[in-house]
Amino acid sequence: MPIQYETESLEALRERFASGELEPLDYVATLEERCAKIEPELLSLMVEPGRFTRLRSEATELAQRFPDASARPPLYGVPVGVKDIFRVDGLPTTAGSKLPTRLFEGTESTAVTRLKRAGALILGKTVSTEFAYFGPGPTRNPRDLTRTPGGSSSGSAAAVAAGLAPLAFGTQTIGSISRPAAYCGVVGYKPSYDRISREGVIPLSPSLDHIGVFTTDVVGAELAASQLCTDWRSVAPGRKPILAISKGPMLKRASPEALSHLKSVSDRLAESGFEVQVVPAMLDFDDIERRHRLLVAAEAAAVHGSWYADYGALYHRKTVELLTQGRDVTASEREQAFAGRERLRDELTGLMAERGVDLWISPPAPGAAPVGLDSTGDPIMNLPWSHCGLPTLSIPAGTGAEGMPLGLQLAGGWNQDEELFAWGRMIEEALGGD
Repeated sequence: MPIQYETESLEALRERFASGELEPLDYVATLEERCAKIEPELLSLMVEPGRFTRLRSEATELAQRFPDASARPPLYGVPVGVKDIFRVDGLPTTAGSKLPTRLFEGTESTAVTRLKRAGALILGKTVSTEFAYFGPGPTRNPRDLTRTPGGSSSGSAAAVAAGLAPLAFGTQTIGSISRPAAYCGVVGYKPSYDRISREGVIPLSPSLDHIGVFTTDVVGAELAASQLCTDWRSVAPGRKPILAISKGPMLKRASPEALSHLKSVSDRLAESGFEVQVVPAMLDFDDIERRHRLLVAAEAAAVHGSWYADYGALYHRKTVELLTQGRDVTASEREQAFAGRERLRDELTGLMAERGVDLWISPPAPGAAPVGLDSTGDPIMNLPWSHCGLPTLSIPAGTGAEGMPLGLQLAGGWNQDEELFAWGRMIEEALGGD
C-alpha cells in the first residue's frame, strides 16, 4: 500500500517563506507531525535524537537573522535532506556503512554549505546504500512499501516523494539519482560532471561521481541548481527542443512496458509540437558498460584501500565484490576506460550537432520499481549518461500497468544544464505535470 502523503513544490514553499505567509518554525512543526506518521514505515532518514529540537532552534535563529521578508535569501527556510555520504557540521556521517564514523570526519560538504548560505535548513541525513553502491538500506518506496525506492540515493528520493523534504541531495555514479527519482515519481537532476562541487562528499569513483538533487518538479530542481552549479547562467525559454531517441543496444535493456511507455510519451510530445528523431547511437553499448563498471571498481578499490584493510569484515558483500574486482584492474585498463569517456561524449555531442538535436530522451529505468528490498534495481539506462558526464533530468511521466511511477530521462549537451532546464520545463508542461 502507498503511504498517504502531502507534498509542496519547492518554488511554492519558497514563495510562502519569502512573502512571510509561512514561517520556517511553523513548517518545522508540520514536518514533525508528518515524520511521526510516515517515517516509522518509510525509513528514509538516519536516526537523529533531538532532530526537531535542533530544527526549531535553527529556524528561530534564521528568522531572527532575516526579519525583513524582502531581504530573505533564495532558499530561506527550505528544509533539505542530505544523503549520508555528505559531511554536515554537527551530524555524523556513516556512508551507509558499519565502519567507525570518525573515518569520515572532515570539512563540511561545499554543496551543503552553499545551500545553508542560501537560507536552507538541514532536515537531516537521508539513508544511502553502503558507500553509494548496491548494499541496500532499509528505505521503502512511498508509492508501495513492498518495493525498492531505488538507490543509492534511497532515502533522499523517498523523503521528497513522501513530502518529508521539498529538496534533497543525491549522488550518481551509475544511476543513483535518475533511477530512484523514476521509481518514486519525483524529479532527479544530475548535472554535467563537476558542475556541482564534490568536496566534502565520500567518494565512490571520483571521475564518475556526480552531485545532484531531488525535488517534486523541474522548477524546484532548477532553483536548487542555480545555487549549486558553478558559473550559472540565466536562460530564457525559447523554441521547442528537437528530441532524439537513441536507436541501438541500450533500449534492448529496457522492459517491454518501458519501451511502450517511451513510445507513448514520444507520441504525446510529437502531438504537442516537439520534433522527435530516431538516431542510431551507442552501438558499442556493451563496451561502454564494461569500461564504466571497470572504472567504478578500480577507483573504488583505490578509495577504500586502507579502510578495507582495517575493516574488511564490516563491508557488505556487494561492496566487497566491487573492491575485489577493482584491485585486479591494471593502470593501462584504467587509462583506456577513462579515454572511452571522452570518446562517448564526443560521439553523442557530435551526433547532436550533426542532426540538430537538443536533447536525448530515454527511459530512466528498465521498468517500474521492482518488488522487494534486497535490490535497488538496475541502473543500466542511466549508465551511459554518467559515463560521458552529460547533464540529465528524470521527470515523472505517468504510471505503468500496476500503478507505479514511470519517468522520462532527458539528457542535454555538455555544460548546457541551463538549456536542459528551460526545455525540461516545456516537456514537463506538455506531459501535464504527470
